[in-house]
Amino acid sequence: MTKYGLIDLANRWTFILPAVVLMAALLGYPILYTLQISFTELDLATFTPKEWVGWEHYVEAFTDEKFHNSLVVTGIYLVFALPIQMVLGFGIAFLVNAEWRGRGLIRALFLVPLAVAPVVAGGVWKMLLDPLWGVFNWVGGLFGLPAVDWLGDPTMAMATVIIIDTWRWTPFIILVASAALLTLPGDVLEAASVDGANWWHKLWHVSLPLLAPIIAATFVVRWLGAMKMFDIALVATRGGPGQATNVVNLYIYEQAFRSLHFGESAAMAVIVLVITMILMFVFLRGTRKLEEKF
Repeated sequence: MTKYGLIDLANRWTFILPAVVLMAALLGYPILYTLQISFTELDLATFTPKEWVGWEHYVEAFTDEKFHNSLVVTGIYLVFALPIQMVLGFGIAFLVNAEWRGRGLIRALFLVPLAVAPVVAGGVWKMLLDPLWGVFNWVGGLFGLPAVDWLGDPTMAMATVIIIDTWRWTPFIILVASAALLTLPGDVLEAASVDGANWWHKLWHVSLPLLAPIIAATFVVRWLGAMKMFDIALVATRGGPGQATNVVNLYIYEQAFRSLHFGESAAMAVIVLVITMILMFVFLRGTRKLEEKF
């Protein structure tokens, strides 16, 4: 490497070093501390590790049926919520980017859920879906529909969590998709129109292939956010009824701060982190292949 190359490299690291140190302090220490207490018994008086127990907490985590159930519940939530949010987000983005009167107001309204804290959103939706005096059942009663136990039935409770989360996060995807649509090359779309392509052909054969890398990247970002699902489930259902909506982060929280099983909950957190990193590697490889293809 030449002298000027070394100087350029040093300058780059000079600018990036403060951010690296900050990220290491904010992320590195909590991860290392969690890893440490997952192999030790925690002294609850001082919150310091006191006795090495090896893999004992991991064995307890792997043999905990409720932990297994929480992983399954999280998987069900991800399988249904993410495709729904992606389809709705990009579909609505195509609609609000078309030329029609009032689209500016609609765009602004779609951003409102992003300004609402997840805890507040869960609480408000819990009131709206209350089986006795909730607005949804009241409106359904006007049309002769029977009352639905949105939060008391296991299947409906999971559907409710997905609905609330979709309402909360679809606007984020709309925002990203709308920005991506504005970057599409106009000459390519005009050439497709000249060749006789209608709006469906332009969407399917031009816009979507050009947006494929953006769709993949948006999916990865949203998947990372969905893996942290906690607050909406805590406020709306508290993991119930039974274990129907007890997502893994909520179960880890309950084990740590209610049952005071900090070592076991730390082991569960490490397991979830490893699973997340593996899936992230797979998704990023897929995203890179899409970028190379398109």
